[in-house]
Amino acid sequence: MRIIFASLLSLFILTISVQAQHAYVAPTDTAVLRKLSQWQDLKFGLFMHWGTYSQWGIVESWSLCPEDEGWTVRRGPYAPNWFDYKNAYEGLQKTFNPKNFNPEKWADAAKAAGMKYVVFTTKHHDGFCMFDTKQTNYKITDKSSPFSSNPRSNVAKEVFNAFRERGFFTGTYFSKPDWHNENYWWPYFPPKDRNVNYDPKKYPERWKAFQDFTYNQIEELMSDYGKMDILWLDGGWVRPLSTVDRNIEWQKGIKDDQDLNMPRIATMARSHQPGLIIVDRTVTGPYENYTTPEQEVPNKPLDYPWETCMTMGNSWSFVPNDEYKSSRQLVHLLVKIVSRGGNFLLNIGPGPDGDFDPIAYKRLEDIGKWMKVNSEGIYNSKPMAPYSIENVFFTQSKDGSTTYAYYLADEKTNQLPTSVILKNFSIKKGSKIAIFGTPKNLKWEQKGTDLVITVPAAIQQATSGQPAWGFTIK
Repeated sequence: MRIIFASLLSLFILTISVQAQHAYVAPTDTAVLRKLSQWQDLKFGLFMHWGTYSQWGIVESWSLCPEDEGWTVRRGPYAPNWFDYKNAYEGLQKTFNPKNFNPEKWADAAKAAGMKYVVFTTKHHDGFCMFDTKQTNYKITDKSSPFSSNPRSNVAKEVFNAFRERGFFTGTYFSKPDWHNENYWWPYFPPKDRNVNYDPKKYPERWKAFQDFTYNQIEELMSDYGKMDILWLDGGWVRPLSTVDRNIEWQKGIKDDQDLNMPRIATMARSHQPGLIIVDRTVTGPYENYTTPEQEVPNKPLDYPWETCMTMGNSWSFVPNDEYKSSRQLVHLLVKIVSRGGNFLLNIGPGPDGDFDPIAYKRLEDIGKWMKVNSEGIYNSKPMAPYSIENVFFTQSKDGSTTYAYYLADEKTNQLPTSVILKNFSIKKGSKIAIFGTPKNLKWEQKGTDLVITVPAAIQQATSGQPAWGFTIK
């Protein structure tokens, strides 16, 4: 994940990226298929990017990457020299002390917002571990970290337990590349880019050591941290060379075979966690059980399970004075994503003190108020053609007996119009239409090919001030 420019964030519906257009390989394990179906009904989840980088209020990990990209720019007194910068960055371990860490507070806020699953960054590309791994000392529980003396220092375990106790599906984010590990970025060679900095075929024993390191860390997470539903693997450039698509710009820089032996990892992971959903992002094949368009919303349903992962602010990580999307925008995004058959994984980056920005809590509270009234057409729903008509987006119940139409309000609209017109949309004679939160059925008529719904003044006033209004058509 990386910081996203603000100019892109105002766009709600984007043409889906190439990464989500590739051929999907469906799982064959019935337990995985069952878990995947359950996950698709959840619709709304919380993503969290958190690490030592929050102390500097910078992009997560990427400032270590020696590439000339907008999201890798180094800042501060150590920026002129990469080696000095990396030493200072890794020295943040000695000062990271999130004393206000309270995962129950996060879980309560997420549950109140209507979220049903969580994905937490146990390790990002920088290699710093937010769990008590035995494979490295570069972790929050090491004695060099001031937070190690805290009884809740095993942050990942505390997060998973807090959310699991509240009924959430739990997901482990894990970075396949590790820029701290000497068997990925070998200190003998300076790194040139995000990729491994030596030829694994030339030094197979070194690459085998990295494979084993990765395997062992994932096994720790799959065996020591309770029931796990999702293994969310990031860093798609770490992949077999045979899977690289040279037509995709970011994959052109992958020169070496970075095969982690996913069959071995998946077999081990599912031996501990039967039915585990594995998301090997962008690597087409049997270990990408659902796809993850990043900061995008498809303009039509996809033929396979998918999830939009998107930031609440402009950055995946905590940045002071970040610009957060409005509550209206976030509700609209949720409706649009669900209308296309996807899930919405919304990211919040905790700060160095161990808490969210107060604005993030307010956004979650606002979404929760809306969901409390309107969520029937969100959970356990499926797409329904024509998916959207102008500013109205459709879903339907799984048995097809109820249609849900969400009317999205623009910033100048405070209440529903007297007549809501759905062009080229017909319903059966005798159907009943109501608005969520109101007891009375509405009058409607079919005028040619258009459906015209009449909204009385009393209902307009009673439901005013909403970011969106949900209609049920039965």
